[in-house]
Amino acid sequence: MVVDLYYAPASPPCRTVLLAAKAIGVDLNLKELDLRKGEHTTPEYLKLNPQHTIPTIVDNGYSLSESRAIITYLQNKYGKNDSLYPKDPKQRGLVDQRLYFDAASLYPSFVNHYFLDTFLENSEFVAGNQLTLADLSLVATVSTIEVFNHDLSPFKNITRWFSKVKQVAPGYDEVNDKPLDGFRKIASGLTKK
Repeated sequence: MVVDLYYAPASPPCRTVLLAAKAIGVDLNLKELDLRKGEHTTPEYLKLNPQHTIPTIVDNGYSLSESRAIITYLQNKYGKNDSLYPKDPKQRGLVDQRLYFDAASLYPSFVNHYFLDTFLENSEFVAGNQLTLADLSLVATVSTIEVFNHDLSPFKNITRWFSKVKQVAPGYDEVNDKPLDGFRKIASGLTKK
């Protein structure tokens, strides 16, 4: 079964879904939306997602939006093991907490990377010593912060983690770094004003 993904390549939440799908092994039928043309506000799209946000998936008629809900759904339905989203309640609780942190704090404000550095003080990844969905979500956000030439070097734990996730996340260059090239051009225009 192939899952439809309505997305924009430079969007951090969309890149979160792309990274997670690669790691989980889910084939996505990519349906790129041009937000400048309002393709996310068409009557057809609003039937799938009344909030007209991206990303949205459609899996055999089932529509779901919100990147973190999407990645946990994909893992729950298609995951071959529970390494990315552990079944153990304490481990899953930690991953969920980090996902909610990304959704409510890090992504919207970009400045909360101080807390991320603390999360990484005693572990290789954000929720322990193996790659989880929380890392994939957070790396899409942190890589976007980097586009704005924000100096992360004072945050040694983040820079160590960021380098490691770039190396081990399946498809990182293809689904996260390449789409940022276009965003870098947009961002450089914004920062010059």
